[in-house]
Parts: sequence; C-alpha cells; structure tokens
Amino acid sequence: MAKATDWSRVEVEVCVADYLRMLTLELNGQRFNKTEHANVLMSLLDNRNRPSIEFKHCNISAVMVSLGYPYIDGYKPRGNFQAMLADVVEAQVEHFPGLQEAVQAAVSRPAAAIATSAADPSPWVPAPRATLVQEPKAPYAPRFTPACRDYLAQEARNRSLGRAGELFVADIESRRLFKSGKKKLAERVEHVAATQGDGLGYDVLSFETDGCNRLIKVKTTSFGSLTPFFVSRNELARSERDEAIYRLYRVFDFRDMPRLFELPGRITQHCDVAPTTFLASLRT
Repeated sequence: MAKATDWSRVEVEVCVADYLRMLTLELNGQRFNKTEHANVLMSLLDNRNRPSIEFKHCNISAVMVSLGYPYIDGYKPRGNFQAMLADVVEAQVEHFPGLQEAVQAAVSRPAAAIATSAADPSPWVPAPRATLVQEPKAPYAPRFTPACRDYLAQEARNRSLGRAGELFVADIESRRLFKSGKKKLAERVEHVAATQGDGLGYDVLSFETDGCNRLIKVKTTSFGSLTPFFVSRNELARSERDEAIYRLYRVFDFRDMPRLFELPGRITQHCDVAPTTFLASLRT
C-alpha cells in the first residue's frame, strides 16, 4: 500500500492538467483564481492540503523550465522532482489544448519601450536569495523527448523585447543619476548596444555618482524572476575582466509590471552556467 505522502499517477495527472490549464490562461492574459483551482483539486485528490498542492505546482514549474517552457508566476520552480512527474508533464504538455499556441505567441510578441516617471513606484526588488541548503545538481543526462522545446531561447532572441528592456534600464539609470544631482552624468548614459553594437559584452554605459563607469548587461523576460536566461561567452568574459564595474540587470514581468534586480560582478558568482549549444566547425 502506498504511503499517505505518496502521490499516485492519477493524482499527478490531475494536478498537471490543472497547472497547464492555468498556465495557458496566464499566457493568454486571461484572469483566473489560484485559490479556486486549489479548492477544486483538494476535492479531487486524496486528502491533499493547499501547501502540498502548491509544492507540487512548484515541482511542475521546475519540470516546465527544464523542458524550455515558462512557468506560472508565483509558483517558484523547485527541483528534485520525481521521474514520474516529469513523465506525466511530458505526456500532457505537447497536446494540451491551446498551450503551444499560447506559449509561441507569448515569446514572439513584439514589445514596446516603457517610459518611467518620478511618480512610478520603484521597480527594484531584491535579487532572489539562494537557499541555505542547496539542492544537489544532477549530472547532465540527455532527454530525447519531443516535449523539449526552445521557447525560452526564442524569447531571448526576441529583439524588440530585448531592446525595450535595455531602453527601460537606460531610462532608470538616467533618472537615478539626475535624482542624485548628477545631471551631466545622467545625460551621458548611453545605450551602447544600439550606438556601438552588440559585441561589447554589455548594453548600457552608466556611471556611479563619483563618475566611475558602470557597465550594465540587461536580460529581459516577460515571465517570472526565476526564468533562466542565456549569456554568451563574451558576456561572461566581460563580467570577469571588469567585475568591479559590471552589473547584470535582470528585468522580469516586463509586459505586466516590469521589475528588476541587480547581480553585480562576475555572472558566475551568482548563477550556475551550463553549456547548451556548441559552435561546430568542419575539420579541413
């Protein structure tokens, strides 16, 4: 007999289907009530309470991210999920009604620049804190499944979203310096990705209030704060060479209510970095 804490496959299937339904609604900009969904699930599952359901949703978020999908905002991805959960998600995700269309539209939708004003609430939030007990990282294992998609990579290639995020940051930096009484420095903030090109390893040239340079790399997503992002070898090298003046600004929830946090110094100081693609040259 299964323990009371074990989830049966039927329970997992019901929970995954509800999660995918909410994700599709969220990506389409349609409102839904998480509490109502949780209450329905509690009536269908075997004595599962709200915290256990939310924990399972967080596990599902981790599976979705591992497959290249966005996750539901508010359900922080938690790893160490069971193989059965991954199997169920993979079985449902490809054919769930409307999901593929919703994700494709969300990652490819053009974005417009957003101007800030002195009256706007601060968009800054603290950087996500690492847990004191790190979940062990499993060694890489290939997953040859059609459920894997490159939706997060597609969003990273959405040039209008990337440029809109860079302009958002340049405006924030100008306002920061102007508010500090550094009008001349504020006027010198430069969107170098547009004026000089994308190969510098950063996007915005800004300044500290003492006039020292601040090199800012901007990574923008329409999804949650823990959505993985892509960095180039050039960006990693720049963050290492100029770590004293380098900043990565992670802009998230851009289309809804853009917020951002800062990761100063070397990118590898804050992030686990794994190779995802390789440049292959023919041997001649």
